[in-house]
Amino acid sequence: MCRSIKILRNIEPQASDTEVREAAKQFVRKISGYRHPSQANTEVFEKAVDDISVISRRLLGSLVNRVPAASKNTG
Repeated sequence: MCRSIKILRNIEPQASDTEVREAAKQFVRKISGYRHPSQANTEVFEKAVDDISVISRRLLGSLVNRVPAASKNTG
């Protein structure tokens, strides 16, 4: 699961909301141990993904980059 997580900092074009949400979902999957949560846990799982997406977007917008942004196409 972790091998699919991409660095979203300092890339052009900027990481999309979908990319940020997918990274947040990977994080929640990893720490919860659920690939697909049960019906009883779906609401809290999705709330965690939403919360982490918002915080991640805030983090990405606040970081100071000292090198030029890399193209998404260059890995």
